[in-house]
Amino acid sequence: MHGRLSLLPLQLNDVGYSVNRQRLIGGVNLRFEMGPPTLILGPNGAGKSLLLRLCHGLIEPTAGDVQWQGPAAQTPQNLRFEQAMVFQKPVLLRRSVLANVEFPLKLRGLDAASRRAKALAVLERVGLAALAERPARVLSGGEQQRLALARAWALEPQILFLDEPSAALDPGATRQVEGIIGNIAASGTKIVMTTHDLGQARRLAGDIIFLHRGSVAERTPATEFFNQPQSDAARAFLQGDLTW
Repeated sequence: MHGRLSLLPLQLNDVGYSVNRQRLIGGVNLRFEMGPPTLILGPNGAGKSLLLRLCHGLIEPTAGDVQWQGPAAQTPQNLRFEQAMVFQKPVLLRRSVLANVEFPLKLRGLDAASRRAKALAVLERVGLAALAERPARVLSGGEQQRLALARAWALEPQILFLDEPSAALDPGATRQVEGIIGNIAASGTKIVMTTHDLGQARRLAGDIIFLHRGSVAERTPATEFFNQPQSDAARAFLQGDLTW
């Protein structure tokens, strides 16, 4: 990513989202900059996935604003290609594993030879090179999630949003996915990720955002969060006493 204009920081100013006058998220003020992964924790219904969708631009806030403040944000195409999102259930094309990775590279304008070489290289990094010609939709759940990560990684996004990417996976597949996420972060991509797995958050997070009832209860370095959380809600959550 050297030499590219920065899309970050991403600033959320008093962001809210309501449906039929019911507030689902409100009063959110956050700033995301380059650095270690940020993991978003909170009980079911706290607004974790909704917050990611607001950040990524899939939905518009009903209050406040979401601002990309880096110089790259002045070009609409950068907002499309300098960020990416991977969902809990991967959205895959009815094509081969290789074609799934090549497709966004084609949209970016790479020629056939370049996108094939780049796609094969990233499939090698996630352990799927041997399955390149296999239909993507016959892969196992863990393989599909690794493919979704590979497709995002091939674009070398400055920020990658991950919505509980290992929630439906067994422990072995989860560790594989975590390894890939760690490698993507090490390559220079900012990771912003939701999870319900506290062990996973301990392993991956640089800092923690804790959501409760649609608001940010605290944002602290991961070590501090797990050893001495600042909010009563976070303490209850870590003790297993907060379920909503």
